[in-house]
Parts: sequence; C-alpha cells; structure tokens
Amino acid sequence: MRIQKKVFLILILPLLAFTVAHKFYISVTNVGYSDKDRAIQITTRIFLDDMNTVLKTRYDIDSELGTKKESDLDREYLEKYLRTKFLVEVDGKPREYTILGKKYDTDMIICYLEVPKIELSKVSSIAIQNELLMDIYDEQQNVVHMKIDGKKKSFVLLKSDTKGMLNL
Repeated sequence: MRIQKKVFLILILPLLAFTVAHKFYISVTNVGYSDKDRAIQITTRIFLDDMNTVLKTRYDIDSELGTKKESDLDREYLEKYLRTKFLVEVDGKPREYTILGKKYDTDMIICYLEVPKIELSKVSSIAIQNELLMDIYDEQQNVVHMKIDGKKKSFVLLKSDTKGMLNL
C-alpha cells in the first residue's frame, strides 16, 4: 500500500508542476431594503485587478483604482462603467441609483449603491441586471443575493443570463 502511494505521487507530481492556477472571475452583490431610509441598498464586491483591467480595455485609461495614484478620472470612469453595466429595475421600470461610496478591502473594491424613495408596500418586483466584467471575461459570474421583506433569492448571473428578479 505504501509503495502504491509513493508511485502515485511520483507519477502525479510532474503533472502538477505544469498546471497553471485557474483564476476565478466572480463578483458578489448583496441587495436589501432599509425601512428607515426607504431605500434599496446594494453592496457589490469586485476584484480590483479585474476592474482596472476592464477600465483599461473599455476606455483606454491606465486606471490605478485602489492605489495612491488613483485619480478623479479613474473614479469618473468607474462610475460610468457601473452605470452602463449594473442596472436596477423596480416593477419592470429602470431606477436610478446613487453611488454612496466605495472602499478597498485587500484585492477587492466594494461599492455602495442606493435606490432612494422606494415605498416597499407598493413594490411587486425588484430586478438586478449585472453585466460587470462580462465584456472582457466570458467566464465571469456575478452572484446576487437578495433579501427583502423576509424573502430571499440568490442568482448566479452569466453572460447568457444577466438578470435576476425577486417577486415580493
């Protein structure tokens, strides 16, 4: 038995030496509702290197988000990109959101968004369309967790299916 394990390791070890670590392309978004603020509140986490890459690819700027060299132009194009690739619908109608801010956590950028003036008792559905990074990474998966008014639903959004909806 011991000999078999050693032989197995000797055969497998060279194969492992030539494999390349696979990078995952994923973002995670949490959607909730604040009774106090009467607003849909959204937190989205995206890998920082991927966001800098997409800004370079899409807008041809050398983005330095998350570094001391971060510029107003970097922040302007981050907002522009978010507004074109991340959409919120309430009862089938697009709703504008406010970008409250962002912060960095190691290799992630965390963006805080809010859709104000929502009377939840009058809402029948909330939908998130998240195409972030899908224009440069075919393997991109955008996970969305919605927890509103005691109802929960999670989605894995892919390039072929970029929208998830929670019916209230």
